[in-house]
Amino acid sequence: MILSKFIVFEGIDGAGTSTQIEQLKKRPEAESFLFTAEPTGGDTGKFLRRMLKGDVKLEPSTAAYLFAADRNEHIYGRIRSEGRQLESGIAEACESGSIVVSDRYLFSSLAYQGISCPVGLPHMLNEHFPLPRLLFYFDIDPASSLARITGRETKEIYEEEGFLRQVTEGYKGAISFLSRKEPEMKVVWLDATRSVTELAAEIWKEISDCGLL
Repeated sequence: MILSKFIVFEGIDGAGTSTQIEQLKKRPEAESFLFTAEPTGGDTGKFLRRMLKGDVKLEPSTAAYLFAADRNEHIYGRIRSEGRQLESGIAEACESGSIVVSDRYLFSSLAYQGISCPVGLPHMLNEHFPLPRLLFYFDIDPASSLARITGRETKEIYEEEGFLRQVTEGYKGAISFLSRKEPEMKVVWLDATRSVTELAAEIWKEISDCGLL
């Protein structure tokens, strides 16, 4: 199933998805858009963020189940929002006519959890979630992405070059598979090394041309 008003930004750590979310928020034409992210700001999402920081140790399969649980609430929960920031209720918001933009979605689970979980588990946990109408994938070499985030105060458990190279391949495989399965999902592959301004312009052009407005 496709959520026709749903847009997702994906990429490895340091690819620049969050930067482009902030650029999109500044556009007057996008003032009615709702913005969200995974893990969410709900209780499960907060627990997962502690795990990503290394504060909580989990088996990979346990983390996969929790990411899926957080996602289920994110999509199918009642709308909870603060201003333009949506915490849950993506499906309800899209069905009411709002355009929702998420920083990460199920593609992250397929790419990250797909490396360390039992074969097929991430796909099984995520196969019934709807897909976005428009997916932006920020393509960047892991060495370049890590160079961008070396100054961050906290380091997440996945921020290792060798691991992120596997994640990159996982992303590309998962996106290619799902785009063949659901051709109505438009995938835009972005060169994430381009300037912030250039990327912002391309992203807005794709959103405008996709008939979402």
